[in-house]
Amino acid sequence: QRAIAIAALSRSICTITNYYGSNDAAAARQIAESMGVKTRLFQTIRSETTADNELVNELVNELVLELDSRYLTPRKHLEVNCGEAGLSVRMFAPILASLYETVVMTGEGSIQKRPMTMVVEALSALGCRVETQDSCLPMSIFGKIKPAEIHIDGSESSQLLTGLLIALPLLDGDSILHLKNLKSIPYIAMTIAVLADFGIEIHHSDFKTFYIKGNQTILPKTYTVEGDWSGAAFHLVGAAISGTVLLKGLNYQSQQADRAILAALERCGATIAISENGIRITKSALNPFRFDATHCPDLFPPLAALAACCVGVSTIVGTNRLKHKESDRAITIQTELKKIGIDVVLTENTMLVMGGTQITGGNTNSHNDHRIAMMLGILRTVANGDIAIANAAAVAKSYPTFFDDLN
Repeated sequence: QRAIAIAALSRSICTITNYYGSNDAAAARQIAESMGVKTRLFQTIRSETTADNELVNELVNELVLELDSRYLTPRKHLEVNCGEAGLSVRMFAPILASLYETVVMTGEGSIQKRPMTMVVEALSALGCRVETQDSCLPMSIFGKIKPAEIHIDGSESSQLLTGLLIALPLLDGDSILHLKNLKSIPYIAMTIAVLADFGIEIHHSDFKTFYIKGNQTILPKTYTVEGDWSGAAFHLVGAAISGTVLLKGLNYQSQQADRAILAALERCGATIAISENGIRITKSALNPFRFDATHCPDLFPPLAALAACCVGVSTIVGTNRLKHKESDRAITIQTELKKIGIDVVLTENTMLVMGGTQITGGNTNSHNDHRIAMMLGILRTVANGDIAIANAAAVAKSYPTFFDDLN
């Protein structure tokens, strides 16, 4: 989504390789097309070789997305539907407000109930007037953002800051952002890294103050999207609790927040071997663990699955970040794990998972939350009966082929 947004502003032709057609990526692509960007999706075949670079290991079909933004539609008013993509809503809000006099943003599903207070406050400080429906979508933005020095409360989400870091360097003037209580810092590090690949410089002081030079230019670029640690986390946990898996295509030095799953696996005693061929995780005796997921809240579902298979009580900190996900995710984890024999206790900002008991089969529900559906799918590898998952198609939001890969 970041690469699509940046390429859409480049006024050139950019190519994104290793594209993956999740619903969230499709939402970002649709927004770019609404802006007048011409997109073309096609498939190429590349070969993967062994570590010694001698033998072709397999042929991989790779999707490539080409974006031609040389002819952005010059109009005053724009309406976009962001689907259920929370990042695209918050990220594109300042981007679109830098281009159009009025913008109307709508969405679908759970995103219609997620708060946009942080977006309203920041865009208002940058010179816009913003109207919402009880601080939620639909959201109407009037007037364009202007360079400024503003203060932002980052406790709700880092996604708006990602959009500001993309939009502000292209304005005719410098900006300074002072952040208070910024959460999900690794996601901002990832945004800065992607921007640097496209030639945009962002300077900051310990992720608290951001200094953004204006009049910068996005370079034409062929950008390769990294493998997704968020989706990979479920298979890494699945192997740790039930067998052995070799995963390829992940960047071990990635800025992605969910790379922290490796630290959790090491902490509980999983066997991990990293080589040029990939990451191999092997089942072993697992110890209960304590892990702070404040800056990587999307890891809660795979961490809960891992904790369920550790003998003892594991502690995961950061549940305050989970209320406004696709579901109220802490409550959802507690409710659905109970159905298959796992007790979860929630305190003020902490989840305690009582691991080591027999995981049963049962009828469960994803609550239309893609990561809950994946968590339950992984736990079937160790359950003593079938697990039925209602609304399992929610995985299409980020990982449409999850169940195929699990098979």
